Amino acid sequence: MEKIKMRKKLCFAASSGGHFEQITMLAPLMKKYESFIVTERTQYEASIDGEQIYYLQQVNRNEALFLFRMTVNTFKSMRLFFKEKPDVVITTGVLAVVPLCLIAKVFKKRLIYIESFAKVSSPTKTGQILYRLADQFYVQWESMLEFYPNAIYLVH
Repeated sequence: MEKIKMRKKLCFAASSGGHFEQITMLAPLMKKYESFIVTERTQYEASIDGEQIYYLQQVNRNEALFLFRMTVNTFKSMRLFFKEKPDVVITTGVLAVVPLCLIAKVFKKRLIYIESFAKVSSPTKTGQILYRLADQFYVQWESMLEFYPNAIYLVH
């Protein structure tokens, strides 16, 4: 009898810049599974050959337009979530992708969070928000286990 192969679709979500560079290290997963990328629209041109990329508005929690931009990103995230129907969201974080991560959890999808490599002695705001929601939460420095005691520490 033939085995039924389960479809797995992955969403890779990150800000532009360093967080995006970290997510590009997962390119082998992108090639193995059907996937797409969500990032912020900035002057930095984010791309990975052959991957569909969706853009959210860049968000800064100290700006006057913070709530407006988060609301816009929430609606954009809902639209792309229902269009793409990911099974797993893998993120290296940034506030702009928090709505997408929350939507994934509401619909009982897996959430994998990778705390920024640059964070050695303090947590990110996004990490603090998503720590309790993530199915798997990774840190890249042992010192970060102080903030995220149930995280998975992987030597880089």
